[in-house]
Amino acid sequence: MKLIKNAVVALITLVATNLPSDACSRVVFLGDSITNYVMVGRTLDWRTPIPTNIYVYPAGIKKQSMPSGPMLTWTSKYGSVIAVGYDGGVTEGMNDKGLVMNGLFCKGTIYKEAIGPDDKTPVMSLAVLVSFFLDNFATVGEVAQWLDNNEFELFGETFDGGTVSTLHWALTDRSGETLVMEYQNGKLDIYKSRDLKVLTNDPPLPQMQSVNKYWEQIGGANMLPGTVRSSDRFVRASFFINHVPDNVDYNSALASLSSIMGTISVPYGYEIESEPNVSSTQWRSISDATGGKYYFKFAYSTADFWIDMNKLMLGSGRPILKLDTSKYSELSGCVNDRLKEDRGFTPMW
Repeated sequence: MKLIKNAVVALITLVATNLPSDACSRVVFLGDSITNYVMVGRTLDWRTPIPTNIYVYPAGIKKQSMPSGPMLTWTSKYGSVIAVGYDGGVTEGMNDKGLVMNGLFCKGTIYKEAIGPDDKTPVMSLAVLVSFFLDNFATVGEVAQWLDNNEFELFGETFDGGTVSTLHWALTDRSGETLVMEYQNGKLDIYKSRDLKVLTNDPPLPQMQSVNKYWEQIGGANMLPGTVRSSDRFVRASFFINHVPDNVDYNSALASLSSIMGTISVPYGYEIESEPNVSSTQWRSISDATGGKYYFKFAYSTADFWIDMNKLMLGSGRPILKLDTSKYSELSGCVNDRLKEDRGFTPMW
């Protein structure tokens, strides 16, 4: 693992809240040197269902990081499939080069306050940050290089009754390399390695890895921490992802990762009165970086569905497509044919 950079970021508005936070998990399956499978599993946990629609954006779309003021502007180089919460903010996604990015809550996140009204540093809305990276980069190495040479400030609106978006992110590319972005004490810490297969919530990654090292000494064949706390989920996921075979066929690889995501999910409807930050798993996804398929399943659905990016036209000039999940109570199998042309979501700036 390599620390690349400490980059200053800012949150223009940070509203204190006592509302519960979520408890997401992210796990990377890496196949052996023959199969080369790279799949990224993720759970989205929250106290209530989060309306989530799936969008497909082609290349060639002009975008901006804020509606006004100092901002980043770009034209997307790559097409991508993204999950959009409340039709206003990108939670995760994968582009057509196999770069996957997921945002997870980390309640210990502290953004540095804005420098002042004369600060000309471009501002990035949290609602479009995932899209920025998926639109512009094909590999983790390209992301690391850009972060090493650019600074930006962050702005995040509250949502769902005032909840603050305190996040950290992980990106994985088709080679299996992962980069983790964490904001601590006003600085952006970046970690990069193929060994970064697991990310949950707080504490920050270095402390979480220390907890995991303790359990590695104990071993997990006979005993693993079993609660739904972030550190317990991290330990369980780390043990299982490193103890399932990697020299397997595609269906077995997908089954291994899917079952691991099940072991670290929070049962639907489960609550702990003294732990309001523990929330039910609302949906799970698997991004197949090497095969170009994006799998998705709501907790209350009877089946998985997926989008096959290989069968979509994602070049410049193609339309934006949307899967409105509120219209389909039961989605199953490949849903490319249910994608409808759309003008795109409106960011919660």
